[in-house]
Amino acid sequence: MAEKTSLSRLILTDFRNYAEASLRFNGRHVVLTGENGAGKTNLLEAISFLSPGRGLRRAVLGDVTRVGAAGGFSVFADIEGMEGEAAIGTGIDASDGEAVSRRLRINGTQTKSTEELTDHLSVVWLTPAMDGLFTGAAGDRRRFLDRLVLSLDPAHGRRASDFERAMRSRNKLLSEGRFDPAWLGAIEAQMAELGIAMAAARQEMLGLLRRLSPRSGDTPFPTPLLALKGFFDDTGDAPAAELEDRYRAALETGRGRDAAAGRTLEGPHRADLLVRHREKDMEAERCSTGEQKALLIGLVLAHARLTADMTGFAPILLMDEIAAHLDEGRRAALFDLIDGLGGQSFMTGTDRQMFSSLGERAQFFTVSHGGISS
Repeated sequence: MAEKTSLSRLILTDFRNYAEASLRFNGRHVVLTGENGAGKTNLLEAISFLSPGRGLRRAVLGDVTRVGAAGGFSVFADIEGMEGEAAIGTGIDASDGEAVSRRLRINGTQTKSTEELTDHLSVVWLTPAMDGLFTGAAGDRRRFLDRLVLSLDPAHGRRASDFERAMRSRNKLLSEGRFDPAWLGAIEAQMAELGIAMAAARQEMLGLLRRLSPRSGDTPFPTPLLALKGFFDDTGDAPAAELEDRYRAALETGRGRDAAAGRTLEGPHRADLLVRHREKDMEAERCSTGEQKALLIGLVLAHARLTADMTGFAPILLMDEIAAHLDEGRRAALFDLIDGLGGQSFMTGTDRQMFSSLGERAQFFTVSHGGISS
């Protein structure tokens, strides 16, 4: 079994609706119950800031600071992580009313990048906002997949941001009619290298998840079949250098078309994640709302299990309103699967009774509009 990572303490200052909050955990799963709008999801969001990025809401950092607070916000946690005990502090300072970039300290030392958080924790989440993943925009599915990749390949986020930056530069040159072959050629070479690396990392993640897929009947959740479409879908075993040459040539050939369109029409930013319900042999977007929820849960749990297998450490799971719309039997099975991963999970809901099958495996807190009690 994978080793456990866990939080033992969480302290918030001016975070969302919390002026101050301090919680201590004893290593068990954590269940947060209370009325809608009480601040349960805000606590999960705070924990999600213990990973790279903008958290589970992908919020503008300035909007996270509590309304009326003079400065920024801070999140502090004591953890037992992949490198042992650590104290992690992150947040922003506000200067003249404008938020600066997120800062991070690990064991009191300022770090250069939030990517260093992946040395200590892997954080996986599932929120109600993700329920429309299969019927929503392709961009949402790409971000979801990239988040999965990022948990095992921290450099993926940097590649994606560098690709976006290079693509914006190319789009600007084309929109201004500056078809300088040397300048465009250099940008397109960078885009080709980064774009093919992004596509390869995504395909590798899908391959790992496919090999990990359980047999039908092994879990109460359906098995998702995953594929990518829209950018170098079927490349076989072609070497990366050959694929980069092909993409670079496509960019060069498409300059006029892209200039007319005002954007780059081919690249990893156009890929889409396709999901099918294996047992029903049906596209996820055609499944019922309940089936889509079950597919998503199965996919997130598979990724959590993959993370544990690949790193040797079970991830922190953040499951917002996870028990809603599940019958009692499926809830109990879900909690057993979460517990079987061997890590610590944080779950929210409006009714504590929904989590009764967890029994002594969980620590319960009641959240009430900025107040928290055990």
